[in-house]
Amino acid sequence: MRLMAVLLVGFTMAGCGTNSSSGNINGTWTAVLTNSSDGTTNYDFSATISQGSGGGFSITQFMFTSTSPCFSSEQTTETGSFGLTGNTSGTVQGTFGMTITGTVGNVLALTGVVNGKTITGNWTLSGGGCSGGGTFTAGA
Repeated sequence: MRLMAVLLVGFTMAGCGTNSSSGNINGTWTAVLTNSSDGTTNYDFSATISQGSGGGFSITQFMFTSTSPCFSSEQTTETGSFGLTGNTSGTVQGTFGMTITGTVGNVLALTGVVNGKTITGNWTLSGGGCSGGGTFTAGA
């Protein structure tokens, strides 16, 4: 009977381990945005993301790493949101949204899903005389 109690306590404690992962998407991310019509790369960028409370995150050190006539000399404003749907052994999962707005009205919107250190989804560009869309992949 004591052996059974010891085993039961042991199994219970094994299921109560701590998870040191914080379930966030903090880090430096690089993204490649691909054109849906011909598969070419339209935009590349890098950004440092710091998750805040309430699903938002701050974006610093944002930089297009490819040349683009739609954002070539513009200052941009970046906003984003992240909805955590799971965190299994440090692998975060959730929804992702990011908007990059240029000073002349171009708006690049990304929506997707996070799975660990990868974000995949769709992008659209509108306003200011530019338009387009396709898929993107980002990694940290």
